[in-house]
Amino acid sequence: MLKEPHELMMNQTLLETPAERPATFYTGTPRPSTALLILSGLWLVIFFAALFAPPLLDDADATHASAARHMALTSDLVTLRVDGVRYLEKAPLPYWLVALSFRLFGFNTFAAHLPQAIAVLLLAFLGYRWAEYAFNARAAFYTGLATLTSTGIFLFTRYFIPEVLLSLFLCTALYCLLQTLEKDQNYFSVIKNRAVILSEAKNPSISPEAARFSPRTLSPPTHAYIMWTALALAVLTKGLVALVFFFGAAIVYLSLTGDYKQWRKLKPLTGTLLFFVIAAPWHILAGLRNTGGMNGHGFFWFYFVNEHFLRFLGRRYPMDYNKLPSSLFWSLHLVWLFPWSLFCGALILRAYRTFQRYCEAHPILEDQTLFWQPFAVVAVGLALRETAHVPYFFTVLLALVLFLLQALRRRQRSSPTSAPLVRIANFSQRTILLLSLFASLVLVFFSLSTNQEYYTFPAYLPLLILIAAALTHAEGTYTEDKSYRRWIAFAHATFTILGAAIALVLAYGLWTSRHEPFVPDIGDLLAHRGVGDYTLSMSALFDLTGPSFAALRVPAILAALAFSLGPAIAWLLRSQRRHLAATTTIAITSATFLIAAHIAFARFAPMLSSKGFAETIQQLEASHAISTQNKILLYGDQAYGSSIPFYLGRDVSLVEGRSTSMLFGSTFPDAPPIFLTSQDLLDSWGKGERKILFVPIEKRDEVDHLLGDHKILLKESSGKSLYTDRPLDKNSSQPSVISSQSIMDHRKLRSDN
Repeated sequence: MLKEPHELMMNQTLLETPAERPATFYTGTPRPSTALLILSGLWLVIFFAALFAPPLLDDADATHASAARHMALTSDLVTLRVDGVRYLEKAPLPYWLVALSFRLFGFNTFAAHLPQAIAVLLLAFLGYRWAEYAFNARAAFYTGLATLTSTGIFLFTRYFIPEVLLSLFLCTALYCLLQTLEKDQNYFSVIKNRAVILSEAKNPSISPEAARFSPRTLSPPTHAYIMWTALALAVLTKGLVALVFFFGAAIVYLSLTGDYKQWRKLKPLTGTLLFFVIAAPWHILAGLRNTGGMNGHGFFWFYFVNEHFLRFLGRRYPMDYNKLPSSLFWSLHLVWLFPWSLFCGALILRAYRTFQRYCEAHPILEDQTLFWQPFAVVAVGLALRETAHVPYFFTVLLALVLFLLQALRRRQRSSPTSAPLVRIANFSQRTILLLSLFASLVLVFFSLSTNQEYYTFPAYLPLLILIAAALTHAEGTYTEDKSYRRWIAFAHATFTILGAAIALVLAYGLWTSRHEPFVPDIGDLLAHRGVGDYTLSMSALFDLTGPSFAALRVPAILAALAFSLGPAIAWLLRSQRRHLAATTTIAITSATFLIAAHIAFARFAPMLSSKGFAETIQQLEASHAISTQNKILLYGDQAYGSSIPFYLGRDVSLVEGRSTSMLFGSTFPDAPPIFLTSQDLLDSWGKGERKILFVPIEKRDEVDHLLGDHKILLKESSGKSLYTDRPLDKNSSQPSVISSQSIMDHRKLRSDN
């Protein structure tokens, strides 16, 4: 198998380059066109098919969709608004994309989530291209499979959040950074070698794999400008944190490798100008159009200070977020990258051997004082954090800077040629180093800052590329290297045991719930424990109960079959040295589980979305049971029922809802008068125009105490209720509604049972 030109010209130094395997090892690896077709089909089955259900969820999903809906209807691309109130905490690009999707496909779930699904496909293709160029076709195929079948990537694209777009743009910028430096060194050599190989491609003695390698080259300046463009789009997606991640990893990488000497090749002047041309206009316009808020603050203070710096320090206003414990934060990544996290052992073994080899080749690291010094600085910083409240992140940066400065100084003293601290020989090694630095930075940053489970999404693709490369290397040395063979066997044993355990739990649940009736509204069967006060994205999972399992029979059967058969078949294939088939079986098992998970997710729609309440209001209006001249009210924060105004297509009033994301926008002079107090509700209830009140389960007792029996129930689902203040209009086709006393008796009976 022919090496790529950048591998032919350089020798191995820091990081392990996969040894060239016999051509027979890659036999069966799909051709690029076939591989991309397989990945596209997998995306269609897992992600595209999931775009149609469930409806938009309450909280962030429908809130963000409402902001995009406002953009689509008003063509105001500068100021986000939710329920008529300024919504200034988010960057605009995801909303621009969804607004365009709404214009094309209408206001529905498909249109709201389509840009995210497309971003996942592009992320998989980017990972495939990067791994193919850095390693080989098999590592590329595994990267694509892992991207599309990882639990976290699937789970955190079920609702409208910008992390997948941020990951796509940041990884594109990192890839172009490497390509700019790499191609600048041997661009003309690549062109020359490509011409030679293409001229000889018809020679039967040259394998199709060798002829296929030739890259579709872009000039170094093109990659540099793509890098700056992607970075600007990342800032428009998530804000300044994109700059922290990119430049944090890039500066350390350039310092370690000595490539900072080629800074001119990155087009810093014209590239920075391009960056500001793309990223600056929205920020400037948003600042000019949004002034005079709380305490005289406007967009600039709220967006840059409150939403960036104070959020990182845990002092953001309002305090409507939570933070994962450190142990849970780190261990959950084994879940988010499952099942591919099972092969982390092979990745760690490869990294350890590489470090050992480098230490032997470069005696500078024999100075243990130098090696352990950064860890001592970090320990001191952690101690100061408890007494002086010094931010963790700046401590880590200080330790890293001190380490680099002293190491570079030692090397310069010991080497007359001023060699860099880390010698990099080829694109494979550059990829490993840069992705390791980037993933580490993202993980450390959010382990110190306030966080949600999905905040580390940008680290997923880099980690999956590294795992795919390590797995490919382990497969290549499976026969002769017992250590890799043991780690692969351990991964399969763990997967098989987990699969059997999951299948047994699901089978037990199916058996014990065999006589339980199927209840369409699964929300009535949940415990509503409120773990984390529902400020963590996974809090609702703790609400599952035994009876609720009866509503999940179909996905449970599908998942049980996948986990009972898939892991065992994959292990059997691995023992027969059929590596490609074994790894592909793991991907198929995960894909089947994700399909089952989506079916289960859709069953939670009555609890997670309030679309049904919006439909009830529309049906009552269509049947003339109520007049269209009515006032819709939500009790509590708008996040409790944010899908109602989206599906109704009109603003609603909030009772005791001047909080969280609506708080800052409500302080502007032009904020609509939608914020009511409990006393305002009580004073207007039953007077003037008809009132329709949505009450989430969290506020049900409070409303019962406030309004007593002076309300008429229109609908109840998953503990959420819809009330009106007067009987329905006469001569309507709408059936009679349940009285308030009847529903309270029903609640008491249900709680007694």
